[in-house]
Amino acid sequence: MLSFVSGVVLAARSRERAVGRLRALALVVLALSTAGCALGRDVEPDSGSTLARTWVDGDGDGFLGRGPGEELVERTELAPATVPDEVLAVFAQLTDVQITDEESPARLEMLDRLGAPFTSAFRPQESLTGHVLAAALRSVAFLRPQALVLTGDLIDNAQRNELDQFLAIMRGGRVDPRSGRAGYEGVQTSGNPDPFYYRPDVDPPRQAGLLRGAQQPFVSPGTRVPWFPLVGNHDLLVQGNIASSARIDEVATGSRKLVQLGELARATVENRRLTRPLVESLLERGLPGETIRVSPDSRRSLHPPSEAVARLRDASDAPAGGPLLDYSFDIGRDVRGIALDTVRRELGAGGILRRSQTRWLRRELARAGERWVIVFSSTSLTETAGAEPALRALDASPRVVAAVSGDKHRNRIEPRTSRSGGYWLIGTSSLVDYPQQGRAFRLRTAPGRRVVLDTWVFDHGGSQLAEVSRQLSHLDHQGGRPRGFSGSQSDRNARLFR
Repeated sequence: MLSFVSGVVLAARSRERAVGRLRALALVVLALSTAGCALGRDVEPDSGSTLARTWVDGDGDGFLGRGPGEELVERTELAPATVPDEVLAVFAQLTDVQITDEESPARLEMLDRLGAPFTSAFRPQESLTGHVLAAALRSVAFLRPQALVLTGDLIDNAQRNELDQFLAIMRGGRVDPRSGRAGYEGVQTSGNPDPFYYRPDVDPPRQAGLLRGAQQPFVSPGTRVPWFPLVGNHDLLVQGNIASSARIDEVATGSRKLVQLGELARATVENRRLTRPLVESLLERGLPGETIRVSPDSRRSLHPPSEAVARLRDASDAPAGGPLLDYSFDIGRDVRGIALDTVRRELGAGGILRRSQTRWLRRELARAGERWVIVFSSTSLTETAGAEPALRALDASPRVVAAVSGDKHRNRIEPRTSRSGGYWLIGTSSLVDYPQQGRAFRLRTAPGRRVVLDTWVFDHGGSQLAEVSRQLSHLDHQGGRPRGFSGSQSDRNARLFR
């Protein structure tokens, strides 16, 4: 990646300490790579809580080091501060994991250079997504929550082998992330002359053996707490944007990978909105541009939405249900969780809520009775088409404490006022982009039949490769460092009075 590499080089030239850190990081990874699968070995366990300590770029050279913890910021926009009392529930959220088959012919990394709306088609750390999830589960284990909720984009490209890997990581034990033949085939090979892509064997920060290590089997701790998934657009749509077809599936499982769009195809993509007829016409005569040969793999086939939803229900603690992944569940005795499926099934990354879902939501709010309610969705309901009636239903309930979402890859907390007391809109950063954090919640009683929701973010910990992923994501020109995905301290660690 040109901007990624040039940014690191400039930082290294301007700061002597940056050079030392870069070399140290490269030496660590090089030493580990000589040990083969030792790249994926566990490191000293860490709770990851940012209440205790954080990762910071204190001198602005692009390299992370340990910093102090961050206290809870008191947020009183909805109610005055009071003293919290009894703990009612403890739960955790992970979101936008995007387990990626980084070698898949169905991925279009070259679109990344076109800019919006084709951003994040390539990430320098994309081969390490499985290791990051496994490391995040180690941090979840320290929290000992009553429930773990995953708010969508569990995988990257609606492929069966990506979902296989995600479920294996959640189940625990040996995980094999490889696809195609042994060895890496893709845009990050050292011999790729395209300067747009980060090639870890040759580009700074040089990390020899990273791709080889990333493809070795590793051990996941799994999750030993009840877990509840939602789906995001990347779980059900190819590249998070369009439903599969016979032609697209043939590309995904085939032996040719598109690495450069032809001039006509590029002009067509840049000047027209994405539609199924457009995609089918571009594929009608084969892949529209320069390709490379890769090893075919039938496990890369694309699943229909109904299959993905059914597999997630069967593997998790979500109850049985219909084609939409809507359901309610208990978080302890006094809290009710409500999961809303906001994913389109045919085209488009923006969320949608159907009228039937709003009717179901009203019934579930009534069934919750005197229990406190936390609503979960992939997309924020305030940014979801058709969600205004659902928001009015939440506004009318005095028992709703928060609406929690992912999708934007950003930590943010906003109050939503209503005559019934209001509630908090909480968004959490992704595991795929910096800062690669999850979120913890602790709901407590307060005087006057009120509640206080403590929430803080936690870092993943437990794997050398996950640590490398965090550093690469921090340096990525599209990631959290330049984009501010970390949010402010009050978006990360807060005491929310309700």
